[in-house]
Amino acid sequence: MKINCVPLVKLANGVEMPQTGLGTWPLDDAAAAQAVASALQTGYRLVDTAENYGNETGVGEGIRRAGIARDAVFVTSKFNRQWHSVNGVREACEASLKRLGLDYLDLLLVHWPNPDQDRYVDAFEGLVRLLEAGKVRAIGTSNFKPAHLQRLFDAGFVPHVNQLQLDPWHTRDDIVAIHAERGIVTQTWSPIGRGGELLAQDAIVSIAQRYGRTPAQIVLRWHTQRGFVPVPKSADPQRQAQNLDIFDWRLTDEEMAAINALKRPEAGILDSDTFGH
Repeated sequence: MKINCVPLVKLANGVEMPQTGLGTWPLDDAAAAQAVASALQTGYRLVDTAENYGNETGVGEGIRRAGIARDAVFVTSKFNRQWHSVNGVREACEASLKRLGLDYLDLLLVHWPNPDQDRYVDAFEGLVRLLEAGKVRAIGTSNFKPAHLQRLFDAGFVPHVNQLQLDPWHTRDDIVAIHAERGIVTQTWSPIGRGGELLAQDAIVSIAQRYGRTPAQIVLRWHTQRGFVPVPKSADPQRQAQNLDIFDWRLTDEEMAAINALKRPEAGILDSDTFGH
């Protein structure tokens, strides 16, 4: 299978991020090392992990095993609620770097806002200081709703990236509109849904048959044509290759509209006002 070069998305600070990547939850260290090495050798250049995934050590091993130059790999991690303070974020970053075996991160995210403890603004200030110190190349948030983002804006902060649970059923239009207004890149987790039901929808299956593609490829192409950066998880080398092979063809406006029409109410979205770690 021919793998196409992955386009780059420019963040607000000029850093370029590949427009698709490999998600690694819920792989353990051994599985993550194998999956990351396979993905990088296939052509992936973005790897997404987190403290809470418990596999940063394995992700770092996979990067080394792949033999790809460090500056050619875009590595993202995220930190938990216990580090939501200016100094705590520095500790979290240093611990992630040690587990990964790296000198810097390309992107570090506040994993969940955890508004019950009300310290995510302090956490973002800590990210700004890490950025200024050169320990990270870009900074952002994950699972932040409009109200959480507004608190950051009011404090003078704008994330480079906000990573969301987003798929054709759950398009998160209110948040995506804010991203567009503020120059925030939308990164998407669980981009092909959870459990396979989304991929079985007639609208998606019929388009896949028309192109001779998998339903997952159709949905991932929908993400990238909307300007999103999906990070699907797969440990299977063949599926990894399929998920990456989405950039030398395009869905028509009518096909995009048919997928957009699948939109459902926000049921099924983890509520970041009540869920987090």
